[in-house]
Amino acid sequence: MELPLLTIVIALASVLVSLTIHEAMHAFTSYWLGDNTAKHEGRLTFNPLAHIDLLTTIALPVFLAIIGAPIFGAAKPVPFNPERLRGGDFGAAAVALAGPLSNLILAALAGVGIMLGASGLWQTVLLLFMQVNVGFFIFNMIPFPPLDGSRLLYAVAPEPVRGVMRSIESLGFVAILVFIFIFYSFLSRPFSVVMINVMNFLTGGAVRFS
Repeated sequence: MELPLLTIVIALASVLVSLTIHEAMHAFTSYWLGDNTAKHEGRLTFNPLAHIDLLTTIALPVFLAIIGAPIFGAAKPVPFNPERLRGGDFGAAAVALAGPLSNLILAALAGVGIMLGASGLWQTVLLLFMQVNVGFFIFNMIPFPPLDGSRLLYAVAPEPVRGVMRSIESLGFVAILVFIFIFYSFLSRPFSVVMINVMNFLTGGAVRFS
């Protein structure tokens, strides 16, 4: 489905803002918990140039928007040293969750704007912004390494499960390719259903998605 250029521009701007805040919150949370790795790497900032990746932050979301698929993307991962964090595994989980939770908060703020009666172009902007952030929140909460949700699972999982997760994460880019195959083969439909339900909740019925 061909989308208007304005829609693609709004979606891309939403992705840039959302991913920048997502990655910055990873960095700030790790710094607050005692690790200065992100600061030394220049990631303790809301400057998008420090976080974006041309392929996964720009090209991938634009392609998904053009084909009408759920929009998601990724920025450059924020480096941190789990051994320096207060709270051990739970500190690492807090760093991981800071990103997707920031997206949920942004989506909720967009939902408030819609419920307050935004219309026309402003409603279009808020709807796309909310869609992008809900997508980032749900996608990143999937507990598959190296997604953020895996850190929460890692903090509470028994050692045999942790061993499997470490093995998956050690595969690097191959693990990502495997997950993308699994996602589009089995998870894209339930992912869309969950997104619709969350967006309906956040707009309080002011706009109905189906």
